Amino acid sequence: MKHFFCIAIAFIGLTASAQTNQELKKHFENYYELMKSQGDVQGIVNAMTHLEALEPSQARRDTLAYLYVSEGRNLEALNTLGIEYSATDSDISVEVKAIALKALNQGDKALVFYEELFKREANPYLAYEMADLKVQTKDFEGAKKNIEYGIANAKDDMKRAFYEKQQPYQTSLKAAFLYLKGLVIFNENQEANLGASLKLMNEALEIDPNFNMAKISREALESRKVKN
Repeated sequence: MKHFFCIAIAFIGLTASAQTNQELKKHFENYYELMKSQGDVQGIVNAMTHLEALEPSQARRDTLAYLYVSEGRNLEALNTLGIEYSATDSDISVEVKAIALKALNQGDKALVFYEELFKREANPYLAYEMADLKVQTKDFEGAKKNIEYGIANAKDDMKRAFYEKQQPYQTSLKAAFLYLKGLVIFNENQEANLGASLKLMNEALEIDPNFNMAKISREALESRKVKN
């Protein structure tokens, strides 16, 4: 009888716990919808964090990490997902890791994830990010392959954002590839390729005369040409 009584008490406790968890889950689901309707990103993050604690889900972790990286909270994004590579990761997970690692100046590690995204669905935007990282790591041959793909596939309406000015701006993605190609060939041989690099900067500026990075690079190249 005593044994039965203990089992009954344990069963009641488990039932009460399950009901409490379900009530909490329902509460935070409602809270999540409310925060989403108000556009409150931190509120959405709070709701999803509580839901993840109550009912762990890889899809929810992916979404939570994406919210973090969208807000520039890159360490929190990586702490949510980790930085390990897995071919079974969702597209969102791979993208988050790529963006966050690049933002944290971990170019070599970020490239692993950009390459994976490119394998899954190649596009000029990814090609630019990969080429940019390869220029930074002095993999000029690898960068040139991405750049040639980008020039061949970038559409006229595709844009790329730049942030070196106080006010961020967008330029033609094709112009951005031409600018990057100019940097690559100049760095391969600064004396022999000076003229060719300058020509590419001018081609980029023909597409977008307001492309600030191309202007700065052209001025530097012209100054060097005068000195030579």
